[in-house]
Amino acid sequence: MNLQLEGKSAVVTGGTAGIGQAIATQLAQEGVQVFITGRTQASLDRAIAEITPKLAGRGSVTGILADLGTREGADALVRELPSVDILVNNLGIYEPKPFVDIPDEDWLRLFEVNVLSGVRTSRAYLPGMLARKTGRIIFIASESAVAVPAEMMHYGMTKTAQLSLSRGLAEMTTGTGVTVNTVMPGPTMSAGIVDFIKSISDDPTADFAQLEAAFFKKHRSASLLQRLIQPEEIASLVAYLASPLAAATNGAAVRAEGGLVHSIV
Repeated sequence: MNLQLEGKSAVVTGGTAGIGQAIATQLAQEGVQVFITGRTQASLDRAIAEITPKLAGRGSVTGILADLGTREGADALVRELPSVDILVNNLGIYEPKPFVDIPDEDWLRLFEVNVLSGVRTSRAYLPGMLARKTGRIIFIASESAVAVPAEMMHYGMTKTAQLSLSRGLAEMTTGTGVTVNTVMPGPTMSAGIVDFIKSISDDPTADFAQLEAAFFKKHRSASLLQRLIQPEEIASLVAYLASPLAAATNGAAVRAEGGLVHSIV
């Protein structure tokens, strides 16, 4: 399928690993000029070296050194890239921690990285999209937005906030051709999720296949998929939502969580 993205520009925040890197790869393969943000030059260089051989001459990927968990980092991104066709607010952090052990500082840190990073980038890029009457903003949230995990409530809170932010921004796009949507992945393969699963396992030394099975049985039993999602499975949905083919999808929270959430709306 031709997603009609040739020649577009996109920024993928937190694009140096996991879902973000997979999204950057998929968009570049569709002919998009992709900019990824990262906090270190080493992480940017590694991601670009991994992505570039997969492009077969289509699209491109460029790194922008910026910590979008800070106001200064967001300003640095916008100075280097004042306008963009597609914004993917993927940057996010999480940590398992009992509610009573989460200090104010952790609540504020997760909110600034997971929520305010998207506030700042959207505030910078949405006005230009509205003026041009074309553009896409996509937030990468989580099923934790609606199925808040007891082991990391502060993370779930930030993902719920993203749903509200995304829907509110979509209300500003009426009749413009701009869309704002959220994708809600379920547990997805990454170095971070491997560490997370080990951290809450009864036997962190077990083979990872056993750890994965035990995680879904004990902690995510509602999942219909009963396995970790691959980053590319999220990226393909994001690429579609970024394309002109998804023009009628706006203000939506689109699930890609393996059937973990029970409700039908």
